[in-house]
Amino acid sequence: MKAIAIKTFGGPEGLAVVDLPEPAPAAGQVLIATEAVGVGGVDTVIRSGALAAYGFEEGFVPGSEVAGTVTAVGDGVDTSWIGRRVWAFTGTGGGYVEQALVPLGQILPLPGSLSAVDAVTLGSAGAVAHFGLRHGRFAPGETVLVRGASGSIGIMAVQLAARRGAAAVAVTASSARRGERLRRLGATHVLDRSGGGGDDAPAGYDVIIDVVAGKDMPSFFDRLNPNGRMVAVGAVGGQPPADFGTKIMASFRKSMSFATFSTATVPPADLGAVRGEQFAAAGRGEIETVVHEVLPLDAAVLAHRKMAAGEVFGRIVLTP
Repeated sequence: MKAIAIKTFGGPEGLAVVDLPEPAPAAGQVLIATEAVGVGGVDTVIRSGALAAYGFEEGFVPGSEVAGTVTAVGDGVDTSWIGRRVWAFTGTGGGYVEQALVPLGQILPLPGSLSAVDAVTLGSAGAVAHFGLRHGRFAPGETVLVRGASGSIGIMAVQLAARRGAAAVAVTASSARRGERLRRLGATHVLDRSGGGGDDAPAGYDVIIDVVAGKDMPSFFDRLNPNGRMVAVGAVGGQPPADFGTKIMASFRKSMSFATFSTATVPPADLGAVRGEQFAAAGRGEIETVVHEVLPLDAAVLAHRKMAAGEVFGRIVLTP
């Protein structure tokens, strides 16, 4: 079968089309004929080689979520799954393929009203946004800043914070056009990438959801209210400075807090319940899935180039 692998770490050109043996499901697994593959920020970080120290090697197949139809099941899996449309979490990789092997516990049936493309735009991002806000102890009436709001996680965080009664939802955006699109999704204030601008924006925020991290992350501690919470849900801008904690200690009397968040710490049943609710809400038009572009699987290099250039608003989806 056709797949996309990281032939060499570095830029997008390190991705290549490869042929892999036809997969067969082992006990407890299902085989999915993929119709849509989500391209995520973590895929670009892995491709760069920045996580090589964590066991990622050249030859790795990226991609963490797919949607499609179950075509075969392994021992111990009910055969009634065959022929059903599902969304699936493939883990840290294994999704840029024509046929994906996934443990039964990592799939979720799709409502008929939701396309495969929309499913992979929402599946991971929606859960990160939901539980990231919960991790930050967000409550109705509080102010929220979403840093890096133009990606799929940020877009969902904006929508969820607005729907849950935030007093204000500020966003950082790289252009006025993106800012206006985010306003239509629920943002009330648009800031530049440094957090500046927006003359009528709140002076401080109770919760900051940070998708970016990177060298500028510590400056956003200045924008937290007393008892404010920053939650890093991604690091598409790279790691923050090693001494970023000194910024928090310098404002000791504000009782600020910082946390990272990964859905790996959420019980699978809770993840499935939230995703199911969000899929149903999207099918009813209550949550908007924002798809930047749909490209063929063998255009993965182009997809990653667009990500690297900062061109993407929402999610790029690959289709085998």
